[in-house]
Amino acid sequence: MAVADRCVTPCARSLVNKVRGWPVFHQAPPMLAFMGVVLLAAMAALPPAAASAPLRIRDALLFSALVLCAALCVEAMRRLGTPSGLTRDLFGAWWIPTLLLLPPVYSLLIPIPVYLLLQFRIRRTMVHRRVFNAASVAIAGAASSWLFHTVAGIPAGEAERAVPDVLFTPSGALLAFVCCALFTVVNTAIITVAVRLSAPDAPWRRLLWDREAVTVDSVELCVGITVGILSGLSVLLLAIALPPVLLLQRSLMYQQLQAAARNDPKTGLLNATTWEREAGTVIQQARRDRQRAAVLIIDIDHFKRVNDTYGHLVGDQILHAVATTLDGQLRPRDVIGRFGGEEFVVLLPETDLADACKVAERLRRRVSALRPLVEGVPIDVTVSIGVALLHVHGDDLVDLMALADLALYRAKDAGRDRVRLPITGEGLVPGQQRGDQAPARRSARGS
Repeated sequence: MAVADRCVTPCARSLVNKVRGWPVFHQAPPMLAFMGVVLLAAMAALPPAAASAPLRIRDALLFSALVLCAALCVEAMRRLGTPSGLTRDLFGAWWIPTLLLLPPVYSLLIPIPVYLLLQFRIRRTMVHRRVFNAASVAIAGAASSWLFHTVAGIPAGEAERAVPDVLFTPSGALLAFVCCALFTVVNTAIITVAVRLSAPDAPWRRLLWDREAVTVDSVELCVGITVGILSGLSVLLLAIALPPVLLLQRSLMYQQLQAAARNDPKTGLLNATTWEREAGTVIQQARRDRQRAAVLIIDIDHFKRVNDTYGHLVGDQILHAVATTLDGQLRPRDVIGRFGGEEFVVLLPETDLADACKVAERLRRRVSALRPLVEGVPIDVTVSIGVALLHVHGDDLVDLMALADLALYRAKDAGRDRVRLPITGEGLVPGQQRGDQAPARRSARGS
């Protein structure tokens, strides 16, 4: 018995360690708890929804047809190629008919096959993210479906009369629009909370009111209701609805692929080539109009040490967190990009020296407050920033970047986690503490 215990214990420990190594357990505790609540809510809603919906052949055929159409959309996305990061799609064209025409249980079920296809046919990603997205869509769809069928007074098992008897009346059409909009709002809200918990410095306004996201959601809503009306009249009409949806999906994916060519895949910021092109255009305009502009070069302190200690996966997470924090503190007209490795570049149009230094200090403080958790242990993350001003330190983008890079090395020589200018005669950065002045003076004398 003792020998058996000695054999079982290492096996059990190995299994526990393997489970703890799953990416889902690398999430922050609030995010992990929220994911668990969403998944449990979707699972808890399934038994009562299934019990209240009698099994009908017509419902099963319509459900199968909608899943098939979604599968064809997945294949179309796979053939075209998908950009890394967040990908927008038009699967609402198939979620919405499901919530309008079928009992709520089908809204809980349809995300399962679609997200399995996405996982294995397009791009394999972390399983917990796929499961969470499927649960989010299921909850939003089931809640909207229940509301629509309840308010419209459609008895269980008679959902097929929703289109002729409800959707073709003004009040019914308005009810369908409200319920479908509720589906979009609930799903977006769940995803936004998840993003906020995983990246606390992500700006709420950009997550909720992004113009492109609102446009895509509006198109998805209109297309979904249209497909719902057609498939409600006859399931064969899905053959007419599918080609336009595929064309819209192809157009949407093409735009995203174009954007992916401009952006850095790990941070979502502009890549170095695109940033230089856009920043150069802004600098030329500023020179013509005799306006001020500033360039910041930002470097994560001791980033190689993070990669060597915790691995490149954690390093990528920190890189993304810093990029999100920096982007969230800037104005819409500011131009930010990843310049390579752990360096970021920012162009601040219409900004004088004092304001540029204030922005740089704010960015430095916000990054130092991040302290991301790795295996439950907070990691200190700081940045050093070099600042250069148009017409003061240089007259074109090349000069500004060279002098901002010189200022960055002054910040590193002064002890890191600080902001510096390339020319000591300009004085210290406003808002720095007295303790930061001595290293700057020593560096000036040494140079």
